[in-house]
Order: sequence, then C-alpha cells, then structure tokens
Amino acid sequence: MSAENTENPDSPFEISEFDDHRRPLQRAVKFGSYALLAFTLISLAIWGATRGLPGVWGVVIGAAVGGGFVLLTALSVLFTANSNVTTTGAVVLGSWLLKIVILVIVLAVIKDMTFYDNTALFVTVVIALVVVLMTEVWGVLTSRVTYIG
Repeated sequence: MSAENTENPDSPFEISEFDDHRRPLQRAVKFGSYALLAFTLISLAIWGATRGLPGVWGVVIGAAVGGGFVLLTALSVLFTANSNVTTTGAVVLGSWLLKIVILVIVLAVIKDMTFYDNTALFVTVVIALVVVLMTEVWGVLTSRVTYIG
C-alpha cells in the first residue's frame, strides 16, 4: 500500500503507510476504545443483572473513570506527536493533573450518594484500567512501522 512521495515528485522513494510515527498511538487509541466499549457492554449486562440500576450506574461511572483516564493519556500523546518533547511532556503532565483533579471532584461529589453500587464502580474502574492499558500496549507492540537501524 504505497503512495508516491508528494513532497518531491523526482524522488525514487515511495512513502508507505508504515512511515507514520503516529501509527502505533492511533492503533493504541483504536484498540483501547474498542476494548473499553466491549468491556463496558459486558459489565453492564453482568452488573445490571445482579445489582440492577445501581450496578448499571456503577459501571457507567467506573468505565468513564477507569477507561477514560488511560485513553485520554494516549490521546494527549497522539495530539502532541508532531511537537517537541518538552511540549509533549507538558501536555501529558498537565492532562494527568487535570484528570486527577476531575477524579477527586467526581469522587467527592458522589461519595455520599446511593444511586450507584460501590462494588460495581470499584471493580469496573480496576478492570477497565487493566483492559484498556493491555489493549493499548498490544496495539503499540503489534504495529508495523518503518525502522531503519
């Protein structure tokens, strides 16, 4: 799947889809999103059947917190993939700080509420973190990219 080099039409080299350094990150986000969606649907069915509506709310909040946390990190790195290392580091650090502040606020707001199941929330957060992280790692490790060594 090669395309001609559009930067220099006289160049004998062709640009491949594997030359994009963002490809592993794009695959990580895609795989992580699919895994989060699949896990959320399975978890909704299980917790909804066993704990009812509070279980469903626990899953929704847990998937948003657990899966969203990891996916937003990968998205922030992908967003800054064409910038320098300092900018990428600042954006990733800033996004982590923002996510932690949002997490603390969300947990403080829902702490005394009873509309969700605590166990469903906890289990979903932990498993969503692991599942999304594992699929993102798989997406990066199995990416085919051009390597010149």
